[in-house]
Amino acid sequence: MDIDLRSRVCVVTGASGELGRVISRTLGAAGAKVALHYFSGEDRAAALLEELQSLGVAAMTVQADVTEVESVAAMHKAVKAELGPADVIVDNAVIQYTWVSVLEQSLEDFESQFRSCVMHNVHMVKAFAPGMIAKGWGRVIGINTECAMQCLENQAAYASAKRGMDGLYRVLARELGPNGITVNQVAPGWMISDQVRADGTESQPDYEAKVLLNRRGTDQDVANTVAFLASDLAEFITGAFIPVCGGSVMPTI
Repeated sequence: MDIDLRSRVCVVTGASGELGRVISRTLGAAGAKVALHYFSGEDRAAALLEELQSLGVAAMTVQADVTEVESVAAMHKAVKAELGPADVIVDNAVIQYTWVSVLEQSLEDFESQFRSCVMHNVHMVKAFAPGMIAKGWGRVIGINTECAMQCLENQAAYASAKRGMDGLYRVLARELGPNGITVNQVAPGWMISDQVRADGTESQPDYEAKVLLNRRGTDQDVANTVAFLASDLAEFITGAFIPVCGGSVMPTI
């Protein structure tokens, strides 16, 4: 069995980031046309575009602020004009901030996380889901996190926003399912990415000791799961929260 996305248009938010780059490469390798969203990483997005196009992937870059409805609407218009109506959206972008305790965390950080983890997804679905409904086929894939289940110290702004995202996705799975659209979440652990490799910080013994597979996963592990969910192989999976974390967290039933 092969993952074949040759007829699909995929939009990846935060495509110039650590996980986004590998997700975009993997979707492109499976044959998809890929819209590479970025907010401020224009140079990285341009380099990724050149890389994908050199491999024969139909791709484009598009700048947008995913926390602003008008900006996402403009992105939707640009993608449709250049690549066609989107079949798959991968909501990966998130605002970075410094983690501290609840008592020390600024209110602005809580608000920014809500905008990038919840409203980002709301804006994307409002813009792109109508086209999927019209075709009777679509994939909404959100990048969540193991932190939503851990709720450890200093994670409050991030974990609370990602738990809000989880609630949104569960509702969307119910609302969009009758239209042939699956809605799923991929929840990475503390993954090894290009930046980690460059820093030489792959080994994290304290974290690895809590992972059932006794190691950290990689960005490619996340991308493989996204590509599977985007494909016809996952046509009967919806409403799922899938940890890609080596068993460091386990959803209960």
